[in-house]
Amino acid sequence: MPVVSVSINDRLLSELDMVQRVLGFSGRSEVFRAGARLLIQDAKAAQELEGEQGGVLIVLHGKGSESDITVAKHEYEDIVDTQLHNHSLEGKCLDIFILKGNAMRLRDMARHVTACGEVDYVKLITPY
Repeated sequence: MPVVSVSINDRLLSELDMVQRVLGFSGRSEVFRAGARLLIQDAKAAQELEGEQGGVLIVLHGKGSESDITVAKHEYEDIVDTQLHNHSLEGKCLDIFILKGNAMRLRDMARHVTACGEVDYVKLITPY
């Protein structure tokens, strides 16, 4: 099996170790493999979307990237039906976008938001 080096910050390493203990993984490599499998499944599911879709985009980010998220919201206003924004998470913002439109646009918005500054979590949920 090939070996891949990964650099992560101390906070992420601590959280990774916690996940390893709580979920009973045999080592850090097992946690990374499980995470990679989930990410691959999500990417494949998003690629299979076509036609008109509805969905929810959940974004957790630092306040420093709030302007980037606003730019994305305006760039994709043709598919953003509703946005909820919350500042109550210890220096973080939570945005929930209710989307409706072409599947490619939903995927593109999720990718665009993922590439913004301090984004901690992005999840596109669709009914199919």
